[in-house]
Amino acid sequence: MRPPTWCADYLSNAIPAYTFHAYGRSEGIAGLIISDHEYPALVAHQLLSKIVDEFLSKYPRSTFASVNGPGQLQMPQLKEYITKYQDPAQADSIMRIQKELDETKITLHKTIESVLERGEKLDQLVAKSDGLSAQSKMFYTQVSTGLSQALYLERRLI
Repeated sequence: MRPPTWCADYLSNAIPAYTFHAYGRSEGIAGLIISDHEYPALVAHQLLSKIVDEFLSKYPRSTFASVNGPGQLQMPQLKEYITKYQDPAQADSIMRIQKELDETKITLHKTIESVLERGEKLDQLVAKSDGLSAQSKMFYTQVSTGLSQALYLERRLI
């Protein structure tokens, strides 16, 4: 078991299959999220803070201090939050932006690779073009020399 990590009033602790994220407030209320190890602690703590803050704004300490049993103070938004925070990248704007940046980076790498491949192909074409140019000059020289010699011989024979 890993030792707990503290961040202000937040606590995250892990057991073999799950991570526990807890948030306690001085008003006498706490929130707890149990998640798998891949779920980001920052997002869990943001969710806890949001839920506890909304709960305290809806039910001040005087309201929940006088409650005797569970289920008397309802938070219907919890179902919405549970659905929304299933994908932490959608719930957390920083994670969403990071994901978009990673996707953009991958696209840029692919584009750069294809440009480099095209550059290599262009270099190959230039080399082939240079070779063909040299061959055509050699051919022209041979043909012009051969024609000159043929004309010279033809004039001599006439």
